[in-house]
Amino acid sequence: MTYTQPTLTDDDTARLRDALSAADYRVDPVHELLGDRAAAALHRNHTIPGRMAVTGSTPLEVMTKLWRLQAPVPLSAARNALPLDALLDGGIVAADGDEVRALVDIRPYADDTGDWWVAADLTPELDGRTSPISADHVLGLNAASSTLARVTVRRPVGRSLDLGTGCGVQSLHLSRHSDSVIATDVNPRALRMAALTTGLNGVSADLRQGSLFEPVAQERFDLIATNPPFVVSPGGRHVYRDSGLAGDDVVRQVVVDGAARLAEGGILQSLGNWMHVRGQDWRERVGTWVAGTGCDAWVVQREVQDPAEYVELWLRDSGETGEATYAERYREWLSWFDANDVEGIGFGWINLRASGAEDATVRIEDWPHAVQQPLGAAVADWFGRAELLRADDQTLLSSHVAVADDIVLEQVGQPGATDPEHLVLRQHGGMMRAIQVGTADAGFVGACDGTLPVGAIIDAVAQVLEVDPGLLRQELVPQARSLIMDGFLVPAVR
Repeated sequence: MTYTQPTLTDDDTARLRDALSAADYRVDPVHELLGDRAAAALHRNHTIPGRMAVTGSTPLEVMTKLWRLQAPVPLSAARNALPLDALLDGGIVAADGDEVRALVDIRPYADDTGDWWVAADLTPELDGRTSPISADHVLGLNAASSTLARVTVRRPVGRSLDLGTGCGVQSLHLSRHSDSVIATDVNPRALRMAALTTGLNGVSADLRQGSLFEPVAQERFDLIATNPPFVVSPGGRHVYRDSGLAGDDVVRQVVVDGAARLAEGGILQSLGNWMHVRGQDWRERVGTWVAGTGCDAWVVQREVQDPAEYVELWLRDSGETGEATYAERYREWLSWFDANDVEGIGFGWINLRASGAEDATVRIEDWPHAVQQPLGAAVADWFGRAELLRADDQTLLSSHVAVADDIVLEQVGQPGATDPEHLVLRQHGGMMRAIQVGTADAGFVGACDGTLPVGAIIDAVAQVLEVDPGLLRQELVPQARSLIMDGFLVPAVR
């Protein structure tokens, strides 16, 4: 694969932006052009159905073939659709006889707030092709970047940091709700791609080169969003995924150093991998990272991979499958796992908030189940509920809470039975949790509409059930705390 340094001037970037806009080179028009079958195949990195579907030479078809399908296009058609001379000089495309091919990927991207274009290196594994990628490869849109974007809290903030920006996609999202965005990366090519991405979208970002937090010294941020090079290995050479630090130390460093750079009330959100070490609970391992930060912390593990499966995944990712060095690299990596008693590698999200509380709330959980994205609002709400739960029992009893909007009560039992066998509270949004409750719990939750304090509701339930109110308080206050923590109950808006 040919790697270039994109060097478009600001004026040429603006001309390219105008051409992309005029062609309506956006997510929905491209999908409509490709059709469902070809779009699905392209999602699986196969272009043949797309090449069969896109046969014309309109500007939209030219751009779709050139960048989404990574196929050559006629020189005359490219000149009609694009500021071709500028793109040739700027290392975005190359001429080969009477055809033009892409050197850099320009991809349409969208969320529920609008459309963008993202610049990155070309996809290396289209149509089953595999070849080693360069050490300074700049990864484009992928599942990890999408996950981070969807879990990031989208509240208005002053200063935000896109740590390890890569192609710059997180900076696009942050620009929607930040007064200023600082983006850093150790890879100079990544910063060039991020500059092209932000320039194409008219987004202002302060781009700085350096490793992790080095470029921001002792600056403070209201929001830090990062998809760091978290791959767990003895060391590696691909800067988009390998930090150069052994094991999972880069994620630990992001957590510890990042917490120290949060402004009051600031939030850090990071994706990460962590090792499951023989004889140690993974929660204890990650817990030591967050314990010393003084921040409220919510860590969610989404999946765990076997070490051999993990090695295969990342060797395939870097195009090393089938290479002469594959077996040696596989043995070296797996032997390192064995030598360090690594039984598995977890993947998930780490969320921190600089609450300033002396008794920080820390929750570390395994949740491999379905969730409803985006989760940014759910993360923000969790931090808000953590503030409420810091109160003592007496304060909680005087608080007003309400059932969250997405909660339903399911009654499970035999048809015709007088009473249900099971009562289940289920979330239809966010983490989509479900818990089984008893009659007293269900009665308590059903009465939580924000009008009465928690204590009065418990006393009313006790009267209905003809039980001692004091004993029921002892039973339901811990349950109320759990229901608030899980988001079944929320602070009432009064």
